[in-house]
Amino acid sequence: MKSRNNHETKFAVCIDNSEYPASLELHKIYQVVTDEDAAQNGDVRIVDESGEDYLYPAGWFVVIDVPRKVETSVLQVA
Repeated sequence: MKSRNNHETKFAVCIDNSEYPASLELHKIYQVVTDEDAAQNGDVRIVDESGEDYLYPAGWFVVIDVPRKVETSVLQVA
């Protein structure tokens, strides 16, 4: 597992979970862990249903801005 970089908390919505339905819920908001190496390879590091961060294809997610209340709520569950 790559070390987490806490510059800024980012979130993304899953738009494709076809290959990992047990690990990703379609249309759910997930925390994104900054990983520049992954981004260069077209991937994104996501804290998935296991509570751990894993690499997934970036095209399976849309990065979104969320209000502070939503961020707090999502991070409490994570």
